[in-house]
Amino acid sequence: MAKNRKQYSAKKKMEILRLHLVEKKPGSDICDEFGVHPTLFYRWQQTLFEKGESAFDQSVKNGTKAQAVNDKEISVLREKLKKKGEVLGEVMEEFVKLKKERGAPESGLGAPRYTRPDCRFH
Repeated sequence: MAKNRKQYSAKKKMEILRLHLVEKKPGSDICDEFGVHPTLFYRWQQTLFEKGESAFDQSVKNGTKAQAVNDKEISVLREKLKKKGEVLGEVMEEFVKLKKERGAPESGLGAPRYTRPDCRFH
C-alpha cells in the first residue's frame, strides 16, 4: 500500500527553515521532528537562497512598478500601430488615385507577356 506524502505549505517550510537558520537547530534534529527527508530539507534551503532575493525586490513585492512599465510599453506600441495604420491608409489612397489616373485595368494581373505555344492556359 502506498504512503501518502506530506504536503507542506510555504509558511510551514519557512517555519522549519527558520528553526535551522535563526535558532541554529541542527538539520538532522529538525528532519526527525517534522518527518522530513534531509534531501528535501536542504532542497528547500537551496530554493530559499536562490529565490530569496525576490522577497526584497520592490517591483515584484508591490507589483505596481512592473505593471506601470508594462502599461507604458503597451501605450507606446498602440501609438506606433496607430501611426502605421494611418501611413498605410495614405499609401493605399495614393495607390488607388494613381491607378485611376493611369487607367489601369480592374483585373488583378492583366494579360501575360508571353505564352508558350504548348501552354494549355492561354
